[in-house]
Amino acid sequence: MPTIEQLIKTKPIKDPYSRAMLNIIYTGSWLVNNVNQTLKPYGITEPQYNVLRILRGQNGEAMNLFEIQSRMLQRMSNVSRLIDKLLDKGLVERKECKENRRMVDIRITAVGLSLLETVEVPLAQDMEKFASKIKKEHAAQLAEWLDALHDE
Repeated sequence: MPTIEQLIKTKPIKDPYSRAMLNIIYTGSWLVNNVNQTLKPYGITEPQYNVLRILRGQNGEAMNLFEIQSRMLQRMSNVSRLIDKLLDKGLVERKECKENRRMVDIRITAVGLSLLETVEVPLAQDMEKFASKIKKEHAAQLAEWLDALHDE
């Protein structure tokens, strides 16, 4: 198992906080890249998948762009562009909000729900690979440690 220093080809990192931070950044990027590789054959990216999952959680209720953006794993300013791409693929629908015409309601389509069902099989296989590398209790501890870093 290579160390973070070996992976990024650097000298030993003495400060444990710096080492942990670099490892979190590297590992997060590595995980997102793996998810993107899994999703690529289905024509969606990890942020698009994230939007679809958020919308599925609404159980048919619509959301606006600001609500979607606030729930995203990777908060980005181009959520409207993500939605446009999902619209082009028929995975979401957009309707003008009746109360405020400047806002739009976004809802997942049946095609979007079907795609989520389809991609969950290979993503579950990815999770099994992850689970085979780390014990369940270690994963729980890691999640707690990472929660402790969040300011929110």
